[in-house]
Amino acid sequence: MSTLDQPDAVRTAVREHYGAAAREVLSTSATATCCAPTDATAQATADDACCGPDTTAVYDTRFGAALYEADATGILPREAVLASLGCGNPTAVAALHPGERVLDLGSGGGIDVLLSARRVGPTGHAIGVDMTPEMLELARANAARAGLENVEFRAGTIEDLPVEDASVDVVISNCVVNLSPDKPAVLGEAFRVLAPGGRLGISDIVAEDRLSPADRAARGDHVGCIAGALSRTEYLELLTAAGFADAEVEFTHEVADGLHGAIVRAHKTR
Repeated sequence: MSTLDQPDAVRTAVREHYGAAAREVLSTSATATCCAPTDATAQATADDACCGPDTTAVYDTRFGAALYEADATGILPREAVLASLGCGNPTAVAALHPGERVLDLGSGGGIDVLLSARRVGPTGHAIGVDMTPEMLELARANAARAGLENVEFRAGTIEDLPVEDASVDVVISNCVVNLSPDKPAVLGEAFRVLAPGGRLGISDIVAEDRLSPADRAARGDHVGCIAGALSRTEYLELLTAAGFADAEVEFTHEVADGLHGAIVRAHKTR
């Protein structure tokens, strides 16, 4: 048995990998503050040394900032964009509305929490949960740089969320569920914290049903979001078992043979 077949080993590997990514961004962080919310678009144009994707090299169009529209990332702190390691754009998937309460599972450097906070506005609220101290430090710094007050970041795991029952309207996540060694617990927790009528709208890596777990592991490692991916049928079955209705998994782009970036949606009807 590989050590990464063991839950604690998986969590340790994920924490170390993403902690290193956060430290790299923190070490190169600009000292200037940008992206003030008073006139974010004008500020981003005036201070392109600090804001926006123009200063961020895109090396892999399957992951990260390349999957967001430039006009969305252009008003965020550069550090939030640099730390984007996801496989989609869950804030667009979830179709957020003003006043909604949003929870991001595995929020990393905070890009999706910051985008959510802007979409839900001052009457809404955006929460990020992450288990990596360095990512939490980076995310809180990015929220301060962006001047956003309707956000918070909490330390915790996505299998045991530090969030009250039925307290959020939307749960989002970006290429994180595949990293968990206990996916039923993650989806069960997402269901628990959603208010009745709430919805799940996440981006993740999902395998075609033809691939066995061994096939997935042969195509990439766990921390690279490949080996731990669920198949489409497995995802739908787990969502149903957690209590969700109207579950759907839609492939968006291929990341490896038989593995795809995907949109995952479901609702809590009770």
